[in-house]
Formats: sequence, C-alpha cells, structure tokens
Amino acid sequence: MSFRSPTLAAFTAPLPTLFPFLLLCLASAANGASAVPPPLAKFVDETESSGLQSRYDGEWEYMVGGGTGVFDCDGDGLPEVVTAGGVNKSRFFHNRSAKGAAIKLQEERVGLEFTGVTGLYPIDIDGDGITDLVLLRVGENIAMRGLGQCKFERANEKWSFAGGNAWSTSFSATWLQGDNWPTLAVGNYIDRRRTDFPWGSCTENQLIRPKDGGGFAVAEPLKPSFCTLSMLFSDWDRSGNPALRISNDREYYKGGQEQLWRVEAGKAAHAYTADEGWKPLQIWGMGIASADIDGSGYPSYFLTSMADNKLQMLEGGPGKPSYKDGAYDRGVTAHRPFSGGDVHPSTAWHAQFADVNNDSYNDLFIVKGNVASMAEFAAVDPNNLLLGAANGRFTESAEAANVISGRRGRGGMLTDLNGDGLLDMVVINRWDKAQLWRNVGAGTAAAPAPLGHWLQVRLQQEGGNRDAIGAWLEVDVDGRVLRQEHTIGGGHASGHLGWMHVGIGKAKSAKLRVIWPGKQAGPWVKVEADQFLQVDRQQGIKRWTAAQP
Repeated sequence: MSFRSPTLAAFTAPLPTLFPFLLLCLASAANGASAVPPPLAKFVDETESSGLQSRYDGEWEYMVGGGTGVFDCDGDGLPEVVTAGGVNKSRFFHNRSAKGAAIKLQEERVGLEFTGVTGLYPIDIDGDGITDLVLLRVGENIAMRGLGQCKFERANEKWSFAGGNAWSTSFSATWLQGDNWPTLAVGNYIDRRRTDFPWGSCTENQLIRPKDGGGFAVAEPLKPSFCTLSMLFSDWDRSGNPALRISNDREYYKGGQEQLWRVEAGKAAHAYTADEGWKPLQIWGMGIASADIDGSGYPSYFLTSMADNKLQMLEGGPGKPSYKDGAYDRGVTAHRPFSGGDVHPSTAWHAQFADVNNDSYNDLFIVKGNVASMAEFAAVDPNNLLLGAANGRFTESAEAANVISGRRGRGGMLTDLNGDGLLDMVVINRWDKAQLWRNVGAGTAAAPAPLGHWLQVRLQQEGGNRDAIGAWLEVDVDGRVLRQEHTIGGGHASGHLGWMHVGIGKAKSAKLRVIWPGKQAGPWVKVEADQFLQVDRQQGIKRWTAAQP
C-alpha cells in the first residue's frame, strides 16, 4: 500500500510558504531559552517491569487514533489504564502499584476488550457515581456502563446511544445548564470507503443531546464537518456556557478550517464566523490541550499539527472569540525534532498541559511520530516535554528527563500512577509497544525525591453531573492564582477523569476554591500541601484517604 494517497499529505508547500518554517528552525534554540532553568523532573522507563503490554496496530484506518483512557474504577485513588489496540483488542490494566513505588499494572478482562478501538474517554454518563467509558472505533462506537469494581457492560441500547458506523477519532462532553445527562460530541474522520480518493470525503460530526428522563435523543449532524481529530468543550469566555472547539485535518477537507461551535440547551448549534471575531485557521489539526498559561483567567489552546504547532491565546477580552498565536514567543512551536539530527518537520499528535516538576508552572507534553514512513517528515521524531517557567517561556527537557523516544507516538497521558504526587507518563505508539515512565522527581528509581509541593483534588456534587465537569479549580499560591478547567475531551483520542493535579512549588500551604458549574463560587479554604482532597459542593472539603481493605 502506498502511504502517499491514504494518509496525511506530504509537506509540499511552495518556497514562499516555507520561509516561516525556516525562520522557526533558525530560532529554535532561542525559543527554548529561559533566564532561570526550571527544575528537572527525572523519569525511569518501567514499560516492561510495570506489566504494560499493548500495541496499536493496523493500516490505513489506524494511521490516526491510538489513545488511552485513565481513571480510577476501584476507589483506591490510583488510576487504571485502558489502551486502544486498533486491529488488536483494547486492554484494561488494573493498577496494583504501592504508594511511591515502582508502577505495577495487572491486565484483566473486564468487558472492555474490543477490536477497532481508536480512542477512549472516561465519563460518568448516568450520574450514578460510577465511571463509564466511551470507546471510539472504526465502526460502531460503544458506550460502556460502569458496574463498579472495574466491571462494565454495553449500554448503547439502554441509553439510546447511536454508535454509528463511521471512523470516529475524537470526543468531548459537557453538561448544559439544566441537564442531568451530558451533551456528547463525536468527531469523525474521512469516509473509510473512499480509499481511492479520500480528499473531500469528511464524515459529519455528531452532537448527541440528552432527552427528558435520561438517555439520548437522535444525533444531530454538525455541518459543515472537516475531518476532525480532536474536540473539546471549553468555557473560552468564562460565561459559564462551554463552546465546542474542533481541530481538523486540512489534508482531507475542502474549504475547511478550525471551528468553534456555540452549543446551548434548546438551540441549534452555531459555528462562530469571521463576523463574530473567529479568525480562519487551517492546520493539520490533531490534538488540543488547554490551560490558563498566562494568568489571565481565560484558557489558551495548544493545537498540534505537522511542522509548527499553534498556541491560540485570546486577544481583546471575552467579547469575541478572536485569537492570536503565541507559540513562537513562548517557545512551543515544536516544529522539528530537538534531538537526533533530523531536520525534517515534526508530526505532533497528543498534547497535555500539566506540572511534572511541581514548580507551579504549566509544562507541555507533546506526543510525536511519523504517520507511517513519510520521507518528507521526520522519521525519528521524539516526544516533547517542555517545562514552563516564570517568564512564560518553555524549555525542552525530554532528553535530560530520560523520556526520549523515537517511535511513532499517537496518544498519551500524564497521570500519577502511584499516588506520590508526581505525574508519570504513558505513551501509545503505532505499530509498536506502548511505553510507561515513572516520575522520580529529583531522585532515582531506588530513591525518588520530591521537587516541589502539590495538591490533588477530586470534585463532586449532587445531581447528574457528579464530577462537576465545567467547574474551575482555583489555587492561590502566595497571591498568584492557578486555574484549571475541569473538562472531558481534547488530546488525541485520550481521556482522563479523576484527580486534578496542581503543583504549588515551595509553598507548604495554599488556598483553594471551586467555581462550580453555573458560575457559583465556593469559599476560599486554606489547605496544607502534599495531600489528596475531595471537594464536595454540598458538604465542603475534606482530606481523602484510601479505604483500608
């Protein structure tokens, strides 16, 4: 099979178009500069010893996707890991790690074993307090209802969830005001029947709203759709009404662009236009990461692509969705490999903002890898681990942190797998084994050592939206407020539900509050560092400890 036709296109821009890329190459060293280097988090490769044995295989229909779902399904505070397998079956790994020790995962059969899976997103759909899971597939998507103790059953028929028969590659969910069940968005890629000429054959995305009494209504097509690879419901203007940001692959659409849809209860979805402030942007859109990286109170959005990536930052305030690109200024274009000597453009997929060194500044994790064997793009394209600093810039640390990898990466996740307050790393690779690295902070595998202090927070409230999706967590560290939006979606085919991790640096205590869905602000509460906290909208805040067996 030729990978020229049924894959992402080669970088064949005319010379004038290449000038910005060449300038980025010349400036890459300067972009990574920081006056005070951030503290380095060190990692150890525990892929083999952890028991993570999974591969994402398949040809054309599996050139995209390849995600992981991370969530706690047994109540011990440690997240389990589910991996997409492509033509192989998806796999569930029960987390058996001891606190602060080496990662130990045990594969179990729990009802999630399906072929054709491209992505996985945990979500409590029916509001029973037990995490469910949406499996994106080449073919019918499946909603799996959690039964407790890490057991699951198919719920498509029970919930009137129409799984379709498309090539699904992205997902997001939110609870609109007044709804007890979520509104779901499913992103679809190209018409997989059009192998001879796939260009212009984008399959319609689906908006799936709840119906009265529970379950879902008939899916609504989001027209136009432009071969979507990532989507995220996010409250871009802090109005309390999340909009749906969609990242699309320019290779296969005709006349398309990145999109932002206004989605409100009882109203037809509306795509923002140039007249409303939305600036057309065309990229090979593959993943979305969001965070308030500049302290403005509004989320910025990192969009992965081929060659230079984009950092969309709100300009002019919340009156209109007008964004400027801040990737070059902040050193996160990540447009070519930083190691190995290959000067060809990079191919980026999953992205995630998180604080791996607990210094209170967002870091940026980017999973990379060639689509297949495209000669015009880097063959060995290591993942990025960019450390944020007080000056707002990022510096590359992946090689020094010992997480260098030259495989064809796709999905991934930063998550605390052993309950020590340090975020570990999982990466899913195409045509290769998944990988796992344990974060040992400033120490070693035998003697991990903390870098800074941290908090991990789990939100809860009464009603259907039990996990308070759409809330904002605010943490005041010596007068500087850190903010995280609680969302489901984004990344590349990879989802997380559970603890919200916040690094607080040298501070031994902080104040926190929650802006709950509906924009109701909770009180500021002082808390001590280095603990797990459960914040309940009705009952307040308490320290969380695992139940003794």
